[in-house]
Amino acid sequence: MNRMLAFVLVVLVSFGVIAWTSPGLLHETKLGLDLKGGFEILYEASPLSGEGQVSKDSLIKTAESIEKRVNSTGITEPEVTTEGKNRIRVKIAGAANEEEVRTMLKKPASLTFRSAEGCKSDTDYCKIELNGNEFVEGAAKVEYNNLREPLVAIKVKDKKKFEEISSRLSSSVPKQRLAIYLDEDLLSDPVVQSTFTDGNAVISGQSTPAAAKALADTINLGALPLKLTEKYTQSVGATLGQKSLEETLLAGGIASVMILLFMLIFYRLPGLVANICLIVFVWLLLAVFWLMHATLTLPGIAAFVLGIGIAVDSNIITAERIKDEIRTGKSIPSSLRAGNKNSFRTIIDAHITNIIAGGVLYFIGQGSVKGFAVVLLASIILNILTNIFLPRFFMHLIVKSGKFNKISYYGVKESEIRAL
Repeated sequence: MNRMLAFVLVVLVSFGVIAWTSPGLLHETKLGLDLKGGFEILYEASPLSGEGQVSKDSLIKTAESIEKRVNSTGITEPEVTTEGKNRIRVKIAGAANEEEVRTMLKKPASLTFRSAEGCKSDTDYCKIELNGNEFVEGAAKVEYNNLREPLVAIKVKDKKKFEEISSRLSSSVPKQRLAIYLDEDLLSDPVVQSTFTDGNAVISGQSTPAAAKALADTINLGALPLKLTEKYTQSVGATLGQKSLEETLLAGGIASVMILLFMLIFYRLPGLVANICLIVFVWLLLAVFWLMHATLTLPGIAAFVLGIGIAVDSNIITAERIKDEIRTGKSIPSSLRAGNKNSFRTIIDAHITNIIAGGVLYFIGQGSVKGFAVVLLASIILNILTNIFLPRFFMHLIVKSGKFNKISYYGVKESEIRAL
């Protein structure tokens, strides 16, 4: 009786948590452009000067710059990812003015060094003294002074120009600052302490080595700005995206009801337990989506549905093994132990092959293929927890309670045992 009470309490608490949190999880789940409407662009990056190669750091920094630009327009949480050696994929859902955003994204990241000379105030920094491409490529690096404070060493191409700028700013009273901007974001505004005649200088004032390295990386990026060329573009209207979402939800709802009825009709008590575990599985997968801040797309939903199918298969294999053991004349507890044992390896082997397939898709695939793989891998891991171990725990509580010892509760007829 205590075991049956424990089963009921666990199920009630689980369903209570699911009912309480599901509306929030569904509301917070981000929808991709194929469900919400928007556009997707694949860019190919190349050096603005036409010479040199695109480094991994410059590609990542350019992607970060694109994300900041999109955020500045009021569009939240764009999906910007790097692909291969020189490509950046941008997915933006819910953009009001698509053409304006696309025009803005084509501009290369602009690194400038500015002074306040002739500006409205000492912090206005309206005069551009140097551009990012006037620095020696890759020359910015982190160094340390005698006090082990991080410094950023830089080197310019035109020594005479840098000498004139540093002389002019350092000779004023008080000494002026040379502010460093990426687009319109102020990164640092160090005071020019002296005249630099050899084209080399150091920037102090960075609080940590990590901050100094970030500044050095940004200056190196500015020394090799990237030009973005559109290679592929796709637009999805908001109406079409909404229609896709509604049709997907309708199909998912119908399929879910049919699956739950099938399990209940053909497998009776194990089917009921399987249905409970399937509902917990779906809720946990939504929770993982929320924790990962993942964007739900049509390929992601396809992987979601595939994960449910795998979970159903796991329960069917176990239920069929239990039925086979009952047909041999074993008791219910013995059939449960033998059925769980015989089905375990089959299910785990199937899951391992799915994990291998998902891993290959993740490491080799790009874009939506990689998103499909992430959802598939997450569903397999959760499936192992909720549709292998959780059903066994529930069935153990039910069988040990002694209330469900009739073989008909497990989808087996008396005639099937006599036939053996």
